This record gives sequence, C-alpha cells and structure tokens, in this order.
Amino acid sequence: MRKTGKAIITCAVTGSIHTPSMSPHLPVTPNEIAEQAIAAAEAGASILHLHARDPIDGRPSPDPELYMQFLPRIKQSTDAVVNITTGGAPGFSEDDRMAGPLRASPEMTSLNMGSMNFGFFGLADKFDWKHDWERELMLGSKKFPANHNFALIERIMVELGQGHGTRFEYECYDIGHLYTVKHFADMGLIQAPFLIQGIFGILGGIGADLENFMMFKQTADRLFGDDYLLSCFAVGRPQMKFLAQCALVGGSVRVGLEDSLFIGKGELATSNAQQVLKLRTILDALDIEVATPSDAREMLGLKGADAVGF
Repeated sequence: MRKTGKAIITCAVTGSIHTPSMSPHLPVTPNEIAEQAIAAAEAGASILHLHARDPIDGRPSPDPELYMQFLPRIKQSTDAVVNITTGGAPGFSEDDRMAGPLRASPEMTSLNMGSMNFGFFGLADKFDWKHDWERELMLGSKKFPANHNFALIERIMVELGQGHGTRFEYECYDIGHLYTVKHFADMGLIQAPFLIQGIFGILGGIGADLENFMMFKQTADRLFGDDYLLSCFAVGRPQMKFLAQCALVGGSVRVGLEDSLFIGKGELATSNAQQVLKLRTILDALDIEVATPSDAREMLGLKGADAVGF
C-alpha cells in the first residue's frame, strides 16, 4: 500500500439502495443532493460520490439531465473531486449506467469489480413504504444478482478511462475482486495508482470484521505493492469503528448516507455532513491528517476539475 500520510474522506451522498421511507434526511431532489454534497465538502470530504434520483418519488435515475442539475452547482461551490456511479441501480441497463458518466466526463467514477449476490431483501417488511417501488426494490435483491461482468468492466475502462481520462474507485466486495483489478492492470487497460475501495458487510460479499479486513489488505499488498491506495467502509452499524481501523493502517475512508443512515445507535444522521464531521473528529483524535481535494488529485493522478464536462 502506498503510504501518503493523509486520509482521503469520500462522502457517498445518496446511493441507490436506501430509499425515502427509510430516512427523511436522505437527499432526493437535485437541490437536496447539491446542498448535502456541498455541506459534506465543507465538512472535510475531498471526494463526493454521487447518484441521481427522480425528484418526484426518489427512485434511482440514470437520466444525465438530472445529473446536470446538480453537478455544475457542486463544482462552482466546492473544490471537491466529483465521482459518479457506474453501478447505477438494480434494473438499469448497461447503457443506463454509462449515460451520466459519459455526459459529465468526471474526474472519477466508481467501478464495481464483479457480479454478485447483493442482498438487502431483509428490509422489505421493516418499513411503512411511501412508494410501491421501494419494497419491490428490496425484494428484487433476493432474485436478481448485481451484474458487473467482465465485458461491462472492460467497456467502462475503455470508454471512460481511455476515452475521457476518468480514473476509478475500484469497488471490491470480496477478495476475488482484487484479482479482477489485477487482471485488467496486467492487460494494460488501467494504470497505477489504484484506489481500492474495500466494501464490507453487504449480504453476498465479505463480512465486516477485523480478520477479513486484514486478509483483504494483505492480499492487496501482495498483488499491488506500492501501486495502490487503500480505502474502505462498512455498511450499517459497524461503519465508524471500521473506518477507524482502516485509517490506523494508513488507509482512506468513506462515509455517507449511501452506506449508513445512522450517526449512532438507533439515531438517524441528519445529513451527510454530520457523518463527515464525526469521522473527522475520530481522525483528529488519532492524529491522522485529512487530505484536501488538491491532495487527493495529486495522490490519485486525476485529470483536474477543469477537464470535466460540467
């Protein structure tokens, strides 16, 4: 792992799995997404990971025009790196998933590194749903796996990476996904430094415990040596303690309402910025310096905010 002496904070602002019925604080409209993203950047997030939603009912949307309703405002108001999803949401076609990133040509996108079972169906009967699509989304995860096949991964690397100079947050939900990153690196389709985002605690992926985290890091060290930066997060309750252990070994960290709706046990976070500020308090207590957007661009070799399409 490349030692930088600084931790990049990524904030995943809204995502596509949590829904409006789960929290009144989840940003849905372009204005809400912009406001919460800007506040998260002001709180210390150097990278903003973004999805779009239908402003009427909050369902995930691939519409590039919705992205263009909040991306320019975020760029004008912050120096943060914008990172757009290519994972999209269940039910999106491959073209849907590419539409927003190809329109915006961002500095970064996420890139899921393998098809998998991605289960959140256990939430289906735990809420009084405002919209029919919410429960359907939950139940669908029991039947339909998340599709991130080799052909799609390669397409994203070629069209966005080579075509737009976009770099990637390599989302790895299990140990095998690290080997997929290595495969494409050996092909020459992607170049170091690699931002490896370890994602722990999804049903169908690697569990959120210390032993799994250390095995994940040791495998990445063996595969990539000093050619990668480690970042990680855990979904739900283990979020903050997991982030602390990643930061302690020199890694970067990710928070946000995409990954957890809570700020403490049984207490909903009122904003993304609240989670960023709590994480900053933890990092400050550990004497870990937080990377600025300028630091993040240098650490990751990004093309710069002046080279995006918004």
